[in-house]
Amino acid sequence: MVSTSQSNKKRLITITSKFPELIKLKKAKKQKSINQILLETLPEVKKHIKRRLDSAMHKGHFSRGKYKVEDFTDTLFIEVYNNINAFKNVDQFYVWLFEKTNQLLEDTILEEEFAELFITNIDDYSNPEWKAMVERFSAEADGDLIMTEDLDDVSYHNSKYILDHVFVEDNEQELIKNLDKALEKEEINKHINLVLHNFPDRLQTVFELFNKQSFTLEEIAVILKSNVQEVEQLLNKARKGLSASLFNRYSKEIKTN
Repeated sequence: MVSTSQSNKKRLITITSKFPELIKLKKAKKQKSINQILLETLPEVKKHIKRRLDSAMHKGHFSRGKYKVEDFTDTLFIEVYNNINAFKNVDQFYVWLFEKTNQLLEDTILEEEFAELFITNIDDYSNPEWKAMVERFSAEADGDLIMTEDLDDVSYHNSKYILDHVFVEDNEQELIKNLDKALEKEEINKHINLVLHNFPDRLQTVFELFNKQSFTLEEIAVILKSNVQEVEQLLNKARKGLSASLFNRYSKEIKTN
C-alpha cells in the first residue's frame, strides 16, 4: 500500500519534471500547450474541485450539474499562465495551485450562499438595507459600459420588467393597481432588476428566459437541461420572491394610496 507521503512525493516528482517546460512555454506564449501539460500532470487538483463541488451541492448551495470541474480549471489555467513566472520553485507553485483553486471555489460558494440567503429573508429586509442594496447595485451598474449601438437598439429600451411579469393570477389585479398608483414604471423596473441581480443564477435565468425571451417552460427546460416541473417551480419561486420584496419595500407607499 502506498502511503500518503509517498503518493504526494510521486505527484511532486511529476510536476517537478514539467515545471521548467511550463516556464519555457510561458516565455514562448504557448498557453494551449501549458494547459495540456497541466491537465496531464495535475489530476489531484481536478479531484479536489470535484470533492468540493459535490460537498457544496449536497449542502444545498446549488443544484447538481450547475457547475463543472472545467468551469474552475479553465479559470485556474488562465491564472497559471498569468502568474507562473512569479514562482521560484515548484513547491511554491504547487501550493499556490491549491490556494488559488480554493479561492475560486470559496468565491463561488459564498456567492451562492448569499443569493439563497437573500431570497430566504426577502420579507425581513429593512428600508436601510434596501437603500444599501440599491447603492451597491447602482455602483456595479455604473461600472458596466453600454455600447452606443445598444442604446440605439429599440429592443434595449423595450426590455423592461413590469408588474404583469410578477403577478399573473386574476386575484392579484387589485395589487397591481395599488402598486401602479404608488410607483412609477421606471421605479418598478429598477426594483425588479435589483432583486433579480441578487437571486441565485438559475432562478434569475428562468425568470428572464420566460419574460424577456418569451420561451415556454418546455423550451426553458431544454435550454437548462432540466425538466418542466423544476422550471415551473423556479419561476414561481422567483415571482413569489419578487412580490414579497415589492410589498416589503414599498408597504408604506401602498397603504397611502
